Amino acid sequence: MKTREKEFLEHVETHKGIIHKISRMYMDDDDGQKDLFQEIICQLWKSYDSFNYQSKFSSWMYRVALNTAIVYFKKQKRKEYAYATIAQEIEIPTDDAETKEIQLAHFYKALQQLDKIEKALMFYFLEDYSHKEIGENLGISEGNARVKLSRAKHKLKELIKKQGYEF
Repeated sequence: MKTREKEFLEHVETHKGIIHKISRMYMDDDDGQKDLFQEIICQLWKSYDSFNYQSKFSSWMYRVALNTAIVYFKKQKRKEYAYATIAQEIEIPTDDAETKEIQLAHFYKALQQLDKIEKALMFYFLEDYSHKEIGENLGISEGNARVKLSRAKHKLKELIKKQGYEF
């Protein structure tokens, strides 16, 4: 094993309690905590070349772990918000898990029938991008992004109805 990699693993093993604490602070369930733990390890490794020993490893680790947790937490919240938003727009009731699974299956089946641009628009929408950001990423104007997204949502609703299912 390379010296730098071995050194990193020793630091992480010594201070892994920091990562556990931060994971528990930001995520409620075990799976979420494990996912965040892994994400923090990945970010620490990616950033390890920038660690220059001007501070303690644990201080540097706290900073990287907290920043990773904040970004990860925001991303999780955006996904929950985006799902709730799309569920409201296509009126998906969220009462029981089985119904939700069936609705999601119809939603994804309909989503697969959209063209590449419409899928991209829906992806950015579900990731909570603004119309301006969507436009910039797709190389179209903000207004064009707004119109195309609206049409894609309408088409999605129609495709779901054609499946014989209405939310």
